[in-house]
Amino acid sequence: MHRRRAASTRRAAVLVGGISVAYFQRIKRTTGRCLGLLVAIVLLAVLAAPNVAIAHAALIKAEPADGAVLARAPSQFSLTFSEPVSPLVLTLVRPDGTPVTLTSFRLDDQTVEIDNPQKLGRGTHVLSWRVISADGHPVGGSVLFSVGAPSAAPAVADAVDMDLRSAIWTGKVLLYIGLFLGIGGAFALTWLAQGVRWGQRFVIAAILCGLVAAPFSLGFQGLDALGAPLARLAQPVIWQTGLGTSFGWTVLIALAALGLGLLSLVGPRASARPLALAGLAGVGAALAASGHASAAEPQWLTRPMVFLHGAGIAFWAGALLPLGLALNSQSVEAGAFLRRFSRTIMPVVAVLAAAGIVLAVIQVQTPAALANTAYGRLLLIKLALLVFLFTLAAVNRWRLTASAEAGATEVRRRLTRSISVEMLIVLLIFGVAAGWRFTPPPRALAIAAAQPASIHIHTLKAMADLDITPGHTGPVSASIVIMTGDFGPLDAKEVTLVLSKPDSGIEPIKRPAIKPGDGTWRVDNLVIPVPGRWTARLDILVSDFELVKIEAPIDIRSE
Repeated sequence: MHRRRAASTRRAAVLVGGISVAYFQRIKRTTGRCLGLLVAIVLLAVLAAPNVAIAHAALIKAEPADGAVLARAPSQFSLTFSEPVSPLVLTLVRPDGTPVTLTSFRLDDQTVEIDNPQKLGRGTHVLSWRVISADGHPVGGSVLFSVGAPSAAPAVADAVDMDLRSAIWTGKVLLYIGLFLGIGGAFALTWLAQGVRWGQRFVIAAILCGLVAAPFSLGFQGLDALGAPLARLAQPVIWQTGLGTSFGWTVLIALAALGLGLLSLVGPRASARPLALAGLAGVGAALAASGHASAAEPQWLTRPMVFLHGAGIAFWAGALLPLGLALNSQSVEAGAFLRRFSRTIMPVVAVLAAAGIVLAVIQVQTPAALANTAYGRLLLIKLALLVFLFTLAAVNRWRLTASAEAGATEVRRRLTRSISVEMLIVLLIFGVAAGWRFTPPPRALAIAAAQPASIHIHTLKAMADLDITPGHTGPVSASIVIMTGDFGPLDAKEVTLVLSKPDSGIEPIKRPAIKPGDGTWRVDNLVIPVPGRWTARLDILVSDFELVKIEAPIDIRSE
């Protein structure tokens, strides 16, 4: 009798072991397919993203203006952006190609005022700049201007470093695995599995993956901020720069959250639950500390939404593998695990989806931006994956869960296979979300596009500030403030705006301005047909016998 029981026990162990091996083989095959699809996703992200290093902030005005020819060298330069920025690298390239680092600058709201430390010779110079915006993403560019007369422009490298971009994307995906599958898995094991540690080794491995990826991502951030290659990763300035961005806070909070998740699994059981809960909260806090979504206005709404969205993803995604292994074991405790998960997941998904919708509406703003921007196209890919994921989850919840809780063996196997597919989709979503690192949201593009084109015209007889809003082609409005040459009030009888661009074969656009009563002159219902450098002339009728004409170039952007 004892021999038969022992043989039966060995057969059961072999059977369970075979099931486990088969399950892990399916996971291995699924992971291989996932990696292939992730490569396809990142290629889509690269193709969708523009081939220049753009981010949240955008340059809207430069003095000297791009392409300007000056009679004498300026004593300072100024760059005005669509939002406040922090300069990282400012360089003046001489006509002979010699770079000069500019270190003296001042910040005035959205404008960076830069001192010119030396006398400039004749020829074309390049003002190269690299700044970082509030969302932690760097942006760079250059402005060409000439002193005396134009010359051959010096070469300034501005190519996209695909090796660094791939490293940043990989670091993001691995960090997501640590935050969502690692910390989320620790929360599931301590709160939902209640002490039965299915898949604990995998969860710990995911957390360790995040602990490695987080600091490397910080280094990659520093490289990207300074426009440096991967070979400079070990330099201290790279890490100091990365830590000084808002992404530095994300990494610090993420490391703390990953540590809490790890302690909840390897530390005393009595403290496991509060540690895991604190780690889950840390996931939301880390994501809310930086990024496009958290930097959007109003931040009293966007940052809490990012927090809830991130914590909800960790709760759902982290429970998948432990739950799949539990169901595969066919144990009695697996039914209780599934019951707790199925009762709590519905409100979590509702909050997750609501937060995601709010953030998407704020970031995208118009349906047309889904197809017309790289950010929108990546969002469409993510939405397609989410539709598949939600459909699969709904089928699991309403058709399989009840039978699986009751212990139906075949149903549990079907649910295990379905959970494997859910994990695959989740990993693909991680890949798409990491691609957003290289694409400015339509909200940011709209802010930059709405910025006015502005010039100041100063002569001995009169001066004026002219703003054309928005500063791109299409319907615009002009606002004009006129003064005397010594900044005194100028009570003109009439003001006429004349815009001309002879090189495009366009006849001058002449419009009389009206005075609405707020001290400015306005021109509405004005259409600028082509971008480029226009000449703006103001005909100011001071009296019946005196007409003052002042003019200056103004740059109009393409729409």
